[in-house]
Amino acid sequence: MGEASGGLGLYGLGTMGSALALNILERGFALGVANRTAAKVPAFLAEAGPLAARATAHGSLAALAAALPRPRAVILMVDAGPAVDDSVAALLPVLLPGDTVVDCGNADFNDTRRRAADLAARGLGFLGVGVSGGEEGARRGPAIMAGGPKAAWERLAPVFEAIAARYEGEPCAALLGPDGAGHFVKTVHNGIEYADMQVIAEAYGLLRHGMGRAPADLAPLFARWNGGRLRSYLVEITAAVLSATDRATGGPVVDAILDSAGQKGTGRWTVVEALKLGQSASAIEAAVAARSWSAEKATRALGEAVLGSPRRPVDLSEADLEGALLAGRIVAYAQGFRVLEAASAEYGWGVDMARVAETWRAGCIIRSALLADIAAAFRGELPGGQLILAPAFAADLRASLPALRRVVAAAALGGHPVPALSAALAFADSFAQGRGTADLIQAQRDYFGRHGFVRLDTGEANSHGPWADAPTDRITGKTG
Repeated sequence: MGEASGGLGLYGLGTMGSALALNILERGFALGVANRTAAKVPAFLAEAGPLAARATAHGSLAALAAALPRPRAVILMVDAGPAVDDSVAALLPVLLPGDTVVDCGNADFNDTRRRAADLAARGLGFLGVGVSGGEEGARRGPAIMAGGPKAAWERLAPVFEAIAARYEGEPCAALLGPDGAGHFVKTVHNGIEYADMQVIAEAYGLLRHGMGRAPADLAPLFARWNGGRLRSYLVEITAAVLSATDRATGGPVVDAILDSAGQKGTGRWTVVEALKLGQSASAIEAAVAARSWSAEKATRALGEAVLGSPRRPVDLSEADLEGALLAGRIVAYAQGFRVLEAASAEYGWGVDMARVAETWRAGCIIRSALLADIAAAFRGELPGGQLILAPAFAADLRASLPALRRVVAAAALGGHPVPALSAALAFADSFAQGRGTADLIQAQRDYFGRHGFVRLDTGEANSHGPWADAPTDRITGKTG
């Protein structure tokens, strides 16, 4: 039987909440449950079957909290934003110092930091916990990324470690820092997920539309790729998706699906926070933009009608596409971890990047063969502190960047948009440019705005070009 000090409740019995509740019960923990729509509670108990013996049902969130023995912990599985604030407000009259609220939804870390501070002032703990793995992960073992007070985590760690996925026997659950650290890590996890899915889709598009290969023919290719350096959950399920037959049409399932991808905001949050922190998350940004663009189906159809489709056949090898996918994936991870490191420094979280990678090795959507190497790289020596320059990944990139270059070039010439792969290539090329072209940009800034520049020869800052010697209208460029 599971053991945790105090009482444990869960509010929100939607798809993810029900799956997580069943996981908790199956691990032997007693659990109080409630839902905004009360009718869902009996349905959940029926679904739980014998597990329902360890569950107690309550008619409201406040009633759930009031019935729990102290110290209490209430897990919220509700939509991000106002629903979390409303739930916290309903709990405040009931909870006492020492109790804990746990938000296991996809929350904006800024909201989590605010809530953590508000509740700490009342003597209450607040854990922001990212849960990855979808419905199946929540039910059978997700990756769990927590942020909040150490004391609150330690009291609930037996629960989270018991329900988490395991990698070589180690639970994929960890306290990664205070207040919003856990939710920020989950946000970046989802940003990497966006990029990973997009580069896979771009490779599929080249194979399907550029080389005329059928989905059933591509399924074994992705399955083979999943046996090598590209081994990952997303490549694995791509093979499964491409092999599936639609019951209604008898054709491939992908051919029955509207080419418009949904999104819930976490990818966009990653990009916004990256920009705030002065970081490039270009591959992730390209993936987010591609999803947004996919929603404009009518506009794209009009564009094709007016401009004509630019798409033409391409001649690419499977090896080049495999190499391009590997390079794109490495860049996406590298960008994500750069954003995480910047946020950890900005907010004083002290996030252990190796532990993040270890937490992602099982249960989560972006689990892949690369993560063990990423964890090892962070525990070793990183040239300049850069993941992309770790020996294993530098070797991968030296070997795969020529393939990525050929794929992006062929796609461009053939009229096939590959925004994430193109962004990954541009990032890698920029990374390897000891001297770029920002000298001209800074000269322009000095010309029209007298912003100054740093001289290479002397290191002197706030220097100005010769245009500063003559009176000049810096808008028109005319000298007086």
